[in-house]
Amino acid sequence: MRELAIIEAPSVLGLRPTGVQELPTALLGAGLSAGLDAVRVGRVEPPAYDATRDADTGVLNPHGIVDYSARLADAVGDVLDAGGFPVVLGGDCSILLGNLLALRRRGQRPRLLFLDGHTDFYQPSAEPYGEAASMDLALATGRGPRLLTDLEGRGPLVRDEDVVAFGFRDADESEQAGMQPLPPGLHAIDLDGVRASGAATAARRAVDRLTAGTGSGAAFWVHLDVDVLDDAIMPAVDYRLPGGLSWEELETVLRTALGDPGAVGLDVTIFNPRLDADGMIAGRLTECLRRGLSAPADRRPGKRDAPTRPSASRGS
Repeated sequence: MRELAIIEAPSVLGLRPTGVQELPTALLGAGLSAGLDAVRVGRVEPPAYDATRDADTGVLNPHGIVDYSARLADAVGDVLDAGGFPVVLGGDCSILLGNLLALRRRGQRPRLLFLDGHTDFYQPSAEPYGEAASMDLALATGRGPRLLTDLEGRGPLVRDEDVVAFGFRDADESEQAGMQPLPPGLHAIDLDGVRASGAATAARRAVDRLTAGTGSGAAFWVHLDVDVLDDAIMPAVDYRLPGGLSWEELETVLRTALGDPGAVGLDVTIFNPRLDADGMIAGRLTECLRRGLSAPADRRPGKRDAPTRPSASRGS
């Protein structure tokens, strides 16, 4: 079992302060760190939220997101430099930018396993509220206002061909809303595709695609928006959509992905504890994450060793 370093990233700059910012407190309160024997290395506080849509970019809080992405990348980078495996607890999906920026700063060519009920590929003109949480995959691949797509002159943070979007089910909704289409080079496995081959096989294919041809240098980040889960078991999200993965399917996907030595970090986003009055969903989500993160690293030929524990923690 790998040692883990938990970073709290309670930003809602790309959404609204509806309760998603309480995700870290809820999951840690449900025993996530104790159950994993993980070290807590700190909390990155966001700047003040501004509900005014920026006139130049059409996005809420664009300058705040740029600032926050740099500071989150600092925290993630410290863990990576110490040989640790960062587990970043959001917040909304815009935190993905800071996580990928940490990898880009190290001269890596990041890969991305994008687990989300939505593809988050909106352009500002089609996103009705200007929320970057609906644009994070587009921004990460270099589509959108340059302020957000070329962080520190390192954009795009991830190439189309280095992304697998997995488990989404919003194709009809996004088309009706006028979202730009996913590019042909980006590999997409929607919910029907996952079900057609089974979660284990689909996850293995996704990971193999992300690590193909990389030898011992594979490095992929796992982004988890909890609305990839079935709405019947995960109603504690702000934008609900029928259908989704079961707990067992998500656990299978996480164990497959995080058990591969190519995985270098995980973020968890969008769970809203205010919509989980008795804490039962937080407890079940924590259990699923513990099982996924406890997967033993795969030792297949050609794979590198899994990360080790950081030598020292940063705060608590």
